[in-house]
Amino acid sequence: MGAPSVPEDRDLYRDTWVRYLGYANEVGESFRALIPVSLVWASYGVATAYVTADAIDKGKKAAVDLGKRRRVAVAVVDTFVWQALASVAIPGFTINRICAASLYLLGRTTRWPLPVRKWTTTAIGLSAIPFIIKPIDRSVDLLLNSSLRKLYSTSERPRSGDPSQ
Repeated sequence: MGAPSVPEDRDLYRDTWVRYLGYANEVGESFRALIPVSLVWASYGVATAYVTADAIDKGKKAAVDLGKRRRVAVAVVDTFVWQALASVAIPGFTINRICAASLYLLGRTTRWPLPVRKWTTTAIGLSAIPFIIKPIDRSVDLLLNSSLRKLYSTSERPRSGDPSQ
C-alpha cells in the first residue's frame, strides 16, 4: 500500500489529516497520568516518524524542483529542525509541564480522588493543545529566521515550516 494520493498543490504532511500525527506526543503527554510511560514514549515515536517523513518529503521535492544537493540538504535540515522543535520538543515539554502543574495544583487545592484529578489533568492537557500550536509555530519561525536560516541564502530557503503558511 503506497502513500495516499494527494493533489500536487496540497502537501500531504501539512495540508491533510497526516499533520495530526505530529501532535501524537502532546496527546501522549496529556495522558501521562493515566497510561504507562512506555505509551507516552511511543507517542514520541509516532511524532518523530512524522517529522522524519516530512523532512524526507521536502528533500525529495527539492531534488525534483531544484536538482541541487545544497538545496535538498537545506530543505531536509530546515524541515527536520523546524518540525522537531515545533511539533515534538517544545509542545511535548509545554504539555508535560501544564499537566504536571495541574495535577500538583489539583492535589493541593481540592479533595478530589486521585483518579478524578488524573482525568482532569488529562482534559486540561488535551484542551491546551489548540492554544499552544500557533504561538509555538511562530516562535520557532522567529528562532530559525534569526539563527539557522541565516546560514543559507533566501533563494535556498524552503517554505516556512509553519503548516498554515
